[in-house]
Amino acid sequence: MLLIIIAALFILGITSISYQQEVFSLFVFMGLVILLLFVSKEKRFVISLLLSFLIGFVIFIVSNDFVGTMNISKEFKIILNRLFLVFMIIGMVFNHLLFNKKVSWHNEKPDWKNPIILPFHKVNTFYFWMIGIVVNVITYVFFIIQKDIEYIQMLLLFCLFFSLINAVFEEVIWRGILLSALKEATSTGYAVIVTSVGFGLLHLSIGFSLSLSLLISVAGVIYALITLKTNSIYPSIVFHIVINIGMVYSGFII
Repeated sequence: MLLIIIAALFILGITSISYQQEVFSLFVFMGLVILLLFVSKEKRFVISLLLSFLIGFVIFIVSNDFVGTMNISKEFKIILNRLFLVFMIIGMVFNHLLFNKKVSWHNEKPDWKNPIILPFHKVNTFYFWMIGIVVNVITYVFFIIQKDIEYIQMLLLFCLFFSLINAVFEEVIWRGILLSALKEATSTGYAVIVTSVGFGLLHLSIGFSLSLSLLISVAGVIYALITLKTNSIYPSIVFHIVINIGMVYSGFII
């Protein structure tokens, strides 16, 4: 029950900070701090970890609001927005140091031996990963072929920088540090749900609708599944890059 309350406050925190609801966000922070005072050391680590993320998220929002007032191109503002994700990483790394815990983020060579077990079927993880990429490529190609070649060339450099920075930073945050830490401190199911829903709702902060953000949470589950099965963050980074490229050229980002 306590873990459910912690997860709910974390999700509410992401949502309220994204919509810049200062009063509600303050209540969320107060709730987590109060819980922090009355729980065991292991639970204290979980709460502190999620608090450190939310504090980094607040700095992320404030930084982006400041950049929004600057007279620079929209493309550069978006790149800075993605670079500011580092504030969440810094906060969580500091929290690990505070609790004298090793920072783990699935930085291993992919192991494709473990299959994905579905209710009535067993799927080779590599094929599952490849099918996911191919399906997304086919989906986005439908939108991209409607653009002219000049448009594609104009956005090429921005697309490459955005896709790489966004995929690496988001995967390190969600399928790297958070998934690994929550899995060790709680359970695999809890870690997957919290990181996937949080990952999706974080997109509220860049103007995505609630329904689209929740759909992105489903992608988060897929990324988490691939990461856990391969014990590596790199397949999900590649998958994420492909989707980012498709989103840029489909007009979802700029």
